[in-house]
Formats: sequence, C-alpha cells, structure tokens
Amino acid sequence: MKLEFHHINYVSQDVDKMHDFYTNVLGMDDIPQDNFPRTQATGQTGYDGKIRFATEGQMQMHLAQRDLEVAFKNGHVINPVDRGHIAFRTDDIQAFLALLDAKGIPYSDYGTTFAAEWHQVFFHDPEGNVIEVHQQIT
Repeated sequence: MKLEFHHINYVSQDVDKMHDFYTNVLGMDDIPQDNFPRTQATGQTGYDGKIRFATEGQMQMHLAQRDLEVAFKNGHVINPVDRGHIAFRTDDIQAFLALLDAKGIPYSDYGTTFAAEWHQVFFHDPEGNVIEVHQQIT
C-alpha cells in the first residue's frame, strides 16, 4: 500500500479571498475547478460549499467554504470542512481501512460523497487534527 502527501485543505468564509492570496501573493497557480468533479449535494447529503484550488506545481491547496453541518448532514462524526485537514493519496483504500481497523482508529468513511472520483476517509491524529486518505477511483 503506497501513501503520498496530496493536499492541504484550509476552510474560510471567503474562499475567493483565500484563493486570491495564494495565487496573487504567494504566486501559486490556479487549478481549474473542472479538474475536480464533485458529487451532487442534496438537502440531506453531500457538500455544496464553494471550493477553489491552487498549486505550486507539486502540492495542492484546497480552499473550501466552512460548513459546520457537514458531518451531521452526512451521518458521520468527523467534519473535514470545520477546521480543514491534510490529505494523503493511497493506491489501496481497503488496505488502509484494514490498517485503521487493526490499530483501533475510528474513522468516517465518506466514500464518494464529496468527490465523484475519490473514495475519501477522514480520521483524527492523536491531537485531534483531521487527516484525509483517499484513493482515486477513475
């Protein structure tokens, strides 16, 4: 099972202002939103907050609108768009879930709730920081 750093997610009430900062002040490049197909949100599931993306060529920044209700709305405990998170990509999400189970680490398996092409799982590190591990499923 391979694991590699993928992105940092910051949340904000003004996503465009954050995106402007990272692209115009720090010189990162915009990543078109079309590169990230989203799953359609409904009144009971998903996430329809604004998201923008930027990169310096290797690492990605995912800038998302804060939504304190996401976990409740989706029947999960962990909210990835409350304080943000760091994310890793794996080539075997099932093996990673087995590792979490073996270590007794609780997680919220959102599947493709947010991203149509990613199976996403969120859990906490020992200090309560949210971590995402996902596998691209296309």
